[in-house]
Amino acid sequence: MSPVPDPPLDGFRVVDLSTGIAGAYCTKLLADGGAEVVKVEPPEGDPLRGWSASGADTGGDGALFSYLACSKHSVVAGPSDTSFVDDLLASADAVVWSRGSSIAEHPDLAPQAIHRRHPGLIVTAITPFGLDGPWTDCPATEFTLQAWSGGIVGLGRGAPDRAPVYVGGQIGDYLAGAYASVATLASRVRGVGELIDLSMLETQIAGLTYYPVTYHRMLDRPWRDARKLTVPGIARAKDGLVDIGCGTAQQWFDLCAMTGHDEWIDEDSPVSITAQANEKAEELYAWVAEQTVEEIRDLASAFRIPNAPVANGENITALDHYVERGSFTTNPRDGFAQPGHPYRLSPAVLRAPQPAPRLGEHTEAYRRNGIPGRHGDASTTGNAVSRALPFEGLRVLDMTTFWAGPSCTHILALLGAEVIHVESTRRPDGTRLIAGIPATEDQWWERSPIFSGLNTNKKGLTLDLHTARGRELLNRLIATTDVVVENFTPRVLDHLGLDFAAVQALRPDAIMLRMPGFGLDGPWRDNPAFAYVIEAAAGISWLTGYPDRNPNEPYSVGDPNAGIHALNGLLLALEHRRRTGQGVLVEAAMVDAALNVAAEQVIEYTAYGALLGRSGNRGPVSAPQNLYRSNDIDEFGRPDSWVAIAVSTDAQWAGLCTAIGAVDWAADPALDCADGRRAAHDHIDERLSQWCVERSADDIVGCLWDAGVPVAKVMQPHRQIELPQLSHRGFFEEVGHPVNRPTPHSSLPFRMSAGPQRFHRHPAPLLGQHTEELLAELGLSADEIAQLAADNVIGHTV
Repeated sequence: MSPVPDPPLDGFRVVDLSTGIAGAYCTKLLADGGAEVVKVEPPEGDPLRGWSASGADTGGDGALFSYLACSKHSVVAGPSDTSFVDDLLASADAVVWSRGSSIAEHPDLAPQAIHRRHPGLIVTAITPFGLDGPWTDCPATEFTLQAWSGGIVGLGRGAPDRAPVYVGGQIGDYLAGAYASVATLASRVRGVGELIDLSMLETQIAGLTYYPVTYHRMLDRPWRDARKLTVPGIARAKDGLVDIGCGTAQQWFDLCAMTGHDEWIDEDSPVSITAQANEKAEELYAWVAEQTVEEIRDLASAFRIPNAPVANGENITALDHYVERGSFTTNPRDGFAQPGHPYRLSPAVLRAPQPAPRLGEHTEAYRRNGIPGRHGDASTTGNAVSRALPFEGLRVLDMTTFWAGPSCTHILALLGAEVIHVESTRRPDGTRLIAGIPATEDQWWERSPIFSGLNTNKKGLTLDLHTARGRELLNRLIATTDVVVENFTPRVLDHLGLDFAAVQALRPDAIMLRMPGFGLDGPWRDNPAFAYVIEAAAGISWLTGYPDRNPNEPYSVGDPNAGIHALNGLLLALEHRRRTGQGVLVEAAMVDAALNVAAEQVIEYTAYGALLGRSGNRGPVSAPQNLYRSNDIDEFGRPDSWVAIAVSTDAQWAGLCTAIGAVDWAADPALDCADGRRAAHDHIDERLSQWCVERSADDIVGCLWDAGVPVAKVMQPHRQIELPQLSHRGFFEEVGHPVNRPTPHSSLPFRMSAGPQRFHRHPAPLLGQHTEELLAELGLSADEIAQLAADNVIGHTV
């Protein structure tokens, strides 16, 4: 029997000085990869230990903490123990830091101070707005950051007769954790100590909006200017809720045929498929109501229409796909159900979850045994060469399309990898086709702001893989490549014969990253997967929307969340290859990543019997929390401007009372605690609504921020570029293009002290722009390349 390989991060010590979900999830991902994570807690413990989204009595350690703290160590340190903590830091390879505890907020343990004393250490700081800039000390919550990001209105979520709605759960915290883990691992690859400054606002922009600034500036129109329901979207069938997608024209035509309305099909209609679906909404909903969920899903799958059950904490563990794939595991300490790893590696080198530590369980061991010096395999010594950019010298073959896959490979390209994006003239990347550019316009396929936003720094190659010659050239290219990434449904690669074994036959140490929607096996394996059905199947949609209506599809989380998790899995695979020389298969199913960021639902239900549900814009963390209309008229001429207010502490409540002159509230002992404010939420909302509607959003923000209250304007997403904090951090970078005018592009949501100072070095490639260059590198002559063009194996026009 072969020995079990060490996990990729074995010997990598991480000190966790964070509180809350973001830092905890970051260090969970690192612990899953084998890192030794030492969680430093104040004497009263991380506040997350007592947290339950349903308000259940946790009896000490809450279930969510027990999930996020698997495989970690816990030591207790107070403000007087800074020398002990500093000894821990001196022995470590990385530290993850956030505000929220007396020990982390000690001046000697601020990120900049740690970096000065320990220049070889990777210091990853997670804050709402970043470590400097005009907003760095402003209060914020998950909810107000969604508002500032434009994510609340960015995809038109909600009904036009009501306030827009945020994405339920605590999605932004998990996204920040996943990005922080990637940044930490990227710095480790580079082989230098540095300060990483991650902004949670910027991770929300990356995860909840779809390049709106680039879109608006390039096309002179917003992505969407009104709220409207997605049709059919999530609809009520005879026996429950089902999600039916319609993301392309072909899917609309198939939906018409599936529901018995072939007469609706009009391939020459000047009306968008979204508008056509809305016109037929009443008939579509009536058809859905007459079928069972199973009948609808069987039909939709046969027609290749994206579909999913609407999962929640109660029903999710029994869904056949998750049962067959073993998607949920048992918490090793407390016995509730929790999601498995968000990606799967072969060979199986990820660490199985170990029981979460009790408060201070390892304190005496670290004090008594001393703290060893920096590990020999530490980030600053584990790589022979320090790189100017973390992924310099890495060649990646990017066979992905739309959003999830390209968002993963884009980060590699922004941080120095040579990424070759493969398309064909018959099947270009889908994001080239969704900008609404008329086919009569010259080079219309080059004018997509979405494609541009996702593909800067990449090279463009066209190959028709339906031809034998195209497949042969692809194989020759794979032999030169470190990493192959694809996000087709598994049946597509089955047809091409391009599985991991085939890749290994061409290059034994290659890493293959596969990003199917639902995984490489299981009954939903071949179902088409767009973000909205992934969100429904994972439970994210269940928490999003108004409590008296069907859930809303977030429509903006499933893809970028899959991309950042896939990259985490890929970086672990690269580390395994560095240590062993082995190739690795990474299976990063979109739905597995989504299950992880929706973990609270299954955890709350299986630990406490509590079914979480929709609450509009209220949430479990803050009370009051809601959107309130200001007196502004929006840019579209509507009285539809809102502010987000979220009071998460008693001190913030006192500040709110003072700011709005609510002397009676301040004097009411029933409102001194969150439970009392939650009970009076309707009354509080009524009064806050009256106060806000008499003021501009800018006045409300200024007044409440001065009082220490988390507040935000609900931004139109294309107005992100106007935020002074983003300007200060240089989040948007101007990118020139041979066809389009220079346009601002969003960058990465973290800054690295070792650089780069600028992320976008080259515009997104024109279709097939580098084809001839890359084929010449393979040894093809000019005549051979010309023949490929004559045979339409390669090309530059759609």
